[in-house]
Amino acid sequence: MDWKDHIEADDQILGGKPILKGTRISIEHVINLFASGWTEKQILQNYPSISPKALQAVFIYIQECLQDGLLYNQSDKTIS
Repeated sequence: MDWKDHIEADDQILGGKPILKGTRISIEHVINLFASGWTEKQILQNYPSISPKALQAVFIYIQECLQDGLLYNQSDKTIS
């Protein structure tokens, strides 16, 4: 799956934060929901504009960011 099919960033929406396409729901918000203990089922029930594939795309996006070093500075082993 290509996360770009489900995630975009537009300077005119939420200041350019990555969002789920067709929504104003940021990737940050989705991750915060999971971090707060929400399940996939709860997210899908409360946000019907989000599809299961879009949720999967969130994790693929984060994995690629980590892999590309966008969230992790390998030289000093700290999170940016």
